[in-house]
Amino acid sequence: MPDRTAEIRWGIIGTGDISSRLVPDLLAVEGCSATAVWGRAQDRADTFAAEHGIPFATDSRTRLLERADVDAVYIATPAHTHRDIAIEALEAGKHVLVEKPMATSAVDVAEIFAKSQEVGRFAMEAMWMRFNPLHVDLMSRIEAGLIGEVRSVRASFGTPFRASGNRLRPADGGSILLDRGIYAVTLAHWAMGQPRSATSAGVLQDAVDVAGHATLEYSGNRFAQAAWSGVEFLDLSAAISGEHGWVTFDPMFWAGSTARVHAGGVERIFHSPELVNHPRQGSGYQPMIIAVRDALRDGLVEHPSHDSTSTVEVARTLDAVRAGVIDGSSSPVLLG
Repeated sequence: MPDRTAEIRWGIIGTGDISSRLVPDLLAVEGCSATAVWGRAQDRADTFAAEHGIPFATDSRTRLLERADVDAVYIATPAHTHRDIAIEALEAGKHVLVEKPMATSAVDVAEIFAKSQEVGRFAMEAMWMRFNPLHVDLMSRIEAGLIGEVRSVRASFGTPFRASGNRLRPADGGSILLDRGIYAVTLAHWAMGQPRSATSAGVLQDAVDVAGHATLEYSGNRFAQAAWSGVEFLDLSAAISGEHGWVTFDPMFWAGSTARVHAGGVERIFHSPELVNHPRQGSGYQPMIIAVRDALRDGLVEHPSHDSTSTVEVARTLDAVRAGVIDGSSSPVLLG
C-alpha cells in the first residue's frame, strides 16, 4: 500500500554546482533527507557533506549504493556517465532522479527506463521546467484552449559565459545543445508533441556543438524554432503562439516566474497582456522534488508529467538536431 508519510532518504551522486543548488531545496521539502554523498575524491565528498549537513561521504559509489538508509539517488555527474550510473543504481535497488540530459542518446535514455521497469524502481529526468508552477499553470491553460490551436514555439538559451569542464570535452559527450538547447526542445515537445522532422545548423569546436539553431517541423505547417549558444547572448525568453494569441515566458524562460498572456480580446492582445506570476520556491527545484517524493510514496516507477515516452521522444529529437549540426547537412532529419 502507498505510504503517504514515508521519508525519502536521498544519496547525492556528484558534488558540482548543480548539486550544491539542488540539495538545499531537497532539504527544505518535508519528508526528504540527504543521508549520503559520493564524490570523485574523498576530500570533495567530505567538503560537500560538511557544507550541507550530510552524515556520510564517500568516493565509492558501491559503498553509497549498498547503504540501507538510501532510498533514492540524485545523479549529477557528467552527462556521458548518466546511463551507466543510473543502471548501476537501479540494479542496487535505488530509485533514480537523473540530471538533464538523462543520457546522451535516445537509446541510452530508453535503456534506463527499461531497467527501471525491470527492477520496479522509479526513474525520471530532472527536467525542473516540467514542474515549474508557472509552466504547469500556463501549459494547462494552453491545453484548455487559451490561445486556440498551438501553431508555433520559439525559444533560445544563449550566454557568452563559457561552459566549463565536461561540457566542452568531446570524450565526455560535451554538448551545449544537451546542456542548454534541451530546454527549448522540451518546451516545443510539451506544447506540440514530437515533430516530423528537424533541420539544424551550428558551430563546432573540437567536435562539440557550442552554438546552433534548429527548426522542428510539424503537420499542418506548424513549427518550432530553437537556438542555443555558449559563445554569445541569445534572447532568453520563449513564446508559444496559437490561432487566438500567444504566451511569452520572460527570461530566463526555463526557470522564470513571470509570463504574459496576449489573448482574450484586442486590448489584452496588444496593449495590456495578463501578467502571470508564480514566485520561485527556493532555487526552483522544490516543485520537482515534491513531485518525485509524492510519486515514490505512491509506488510509481515513472512520473505521469514527465514519463519515459516524453523523455525518450525529446531525446530522439535532440539526436536528430545534433546529427544535423555535426553532419553540416541542410537536409531535414526525419523523426516519424
